[in-house]
Formats: sequence, structure tokens, C-alpha cells
Amino acid sequence: MSITVYSKPACVQCTATTRALSARGIAFDLIDLTEDDEAMARVTELGYRQAPVVMTADDHWAGFRPDKISALS
Repeated sequence: MSITVYSKPACVQCTATTRALSARGIAFDLIDLTEDDEAMARVTELGYRQAPVVMTADDHWAGFRPDKISALS
């Protein structure tokens, strides 16, 4: 399963999300929205205005969502 986390520096919810994924042994790619204009455009086009944005093959969401993370494992 391919999981991408779009984050920003010093983002508490981003850190909580990546820690929760790592704690469950779930591999993910991390992309810094402040360094990747195309990634920022992609999440903005989807209507997101907060970080992190997590994208899986079948779903995507914003913010720290323990319920969604638990469903991945």
C-alpha cells in the first residue's frame, strides 16, 4: 500500500500522524509542502487548507486522524 503524508515544518498534527504511522510499522513517503510547489497545488486542488494531508490508494484526509490510521493496519 502506498501512503503519502504531505506535511509542514513545526506542525504538531503532522508529527502526531507520522509517529502514529511509524508506531504501527506503516511505511509512508513524507513530502514537505513548503518545499514542493506541485504537492501544495495538488492538496489545495483537493480543497485542503491544513496539514497534514494523508493520501492512500483509496482514501485521503487532513489532520491527525487516529481512526483512519488504525484502519490502515
